[in-house]
Amino acid sequence: MEDRRRRASRDSVIVALRELGATSRAELARRTGLSRATVSSVLAELQASGLVNAGGSDAAGPGRPAELVRLNRAAGAALGIDFGKRHLRVVLADLGHHVLAERCVELAFDHEASAGIERAAGLVDEVLAESRAARDAIVGVGMGLPGPVRAGTGELGSSTILPGWVGVRAAEAMGDRLGLPVTVDNDANLGALAEWTWGAARGCQTLAYVKVATGIGAGLIVDGRPFRGAGGTAGELGHIVVDPHGPICRCGSRGCLETLVGAQALVDVLRPSLGELTVADVLERAHAGDPACRRVLADAGAAIGAAMATLCNLFDPERVVVGGDLAAAGDLLLSPARAALGRAAITGAALVAGVLGDRAEVLGAIALALRESGLGLAPVAEAA
Repeated sequence: MEDRRRRASRDSVIVALRELGATSRAELARRTGLSRATVSSVLAELQASGLVNAGGSDAAGPGRPAELVRLNRAAGAALGIDFGKRHLRVVLADLGHHVLAERCVELAFDHEASAGIERAAGLVDEVLAESRAARDAIVGVGMGLPGPVRAGTGELGSSTILPGWVGVRAAEAMGDRLGLPVTVDNDANLGALAEWTWGAARGCQTLAYVKVATGIGAGLIVDGRPFRGAGGTAGELGHIVVDPHGPICRCGSRGCLETLVGAQALVDVLRPSLGELTVADVLERAHAGDPACRRVLADAGAAIGAAMATLCNLFDPERVVVGGDLAAAGDLLLSPARAALGRAAITGAALVAGVLGDRAEVLGAIALALRESGLGLAPVAEAA
């Protein structure tokens, strides 16, 4: 219990330093709710480990200027890797969560895991070179994949939208290739972690982050802790059956939500009348007033909102945050989703758009790497 309390105090101080930058011990005590003695003890530990620097002063206010403390950005860095159906994003960030370098590329449709791992390794080399960061300064690597991820092995389940990754022990394979410790999680879980820590869900104890893209998944935070379920399949919102006679899904069921309103499904519906389109085309035309594109987004929002209502009725979140490619539709998608949620949910969770955009999952991967490294990245709400 004492170790857990100490870790919570340490996490609170680190999070406050990330938010405040250079600050005084007194301000840290006010921000974290910890005693000054506890703050001083934690800072002494962090300084001894090289994570915090002290120096400079705050001359504001009467009396003796207070010494300022700050995170030592030279103490290390973390890598985030985010795989999507057709994209790969790699970010290097320092311990203050400042992005040092970033790469985003398109991937071949249904690429094999080995090809994705090699491409990611190449991008890692690029961001390290750009930032002049040494590989041995990396404290950890977080990686997101779209599908249920088994804890420990980082192995994807068969319902992933990346069939070339099924059965691959992703954490082990990527770790061996990079020569660095890698932790893997579902991409929606990472989106939830990022929005909860820095974004639209800050301060919430119970929330759902719904990623609406090629697949539809929910990352869950329950009572201040990420919730993944016994086998890593918690939050597979896209596999709620909404039409028992609908199209066969990759999971083997018929009429799963994502077969009807996932990004690719919307493009497929529009193809007979509008020809070949990309998801970006659909969003652009919808914002420009195209009635067909606006209609499919509205229908998708209503269906997703109804599925969210089921989710809300099961675990009663404070907030539902929407991210992913289709979140860029804004109220064209969210307004009908809110209406459907309001009709079917027993209690009304606030439904809001994410604020981290297409970076949410890779920033969540950074958060995961820092948490697993022992450097802490829990929100203050969890540590209280």
